[in-house]
Amino acid sequence: MDYLPQNPAILVSSINMLLRDEEFDSLESLCYNFNTDPEKIKAILLEAGYVYSEDQEQFRPIGFDEA
Repeated sequence: MDYLPQNPAILVSSINMLLRDEEFDSLESLCYNFNTDPEKIKAILLEAGYVYSEDQEQFRPIGFDEA
């Protein structure tokens, strides 16, 4: 993958896949690789209904981030 998708549904799926498949060990390293700010990604996905779970190292739908 050469760039992060702009569509929030595809973006969340792509980021979670890259983190799950251990391509990257953290959201910060993933964002560094794609030359973007983690806080910007978090804000985009929050607007789309997702929050980042530090414990699970993935974006989860709001309300499912506690489980």
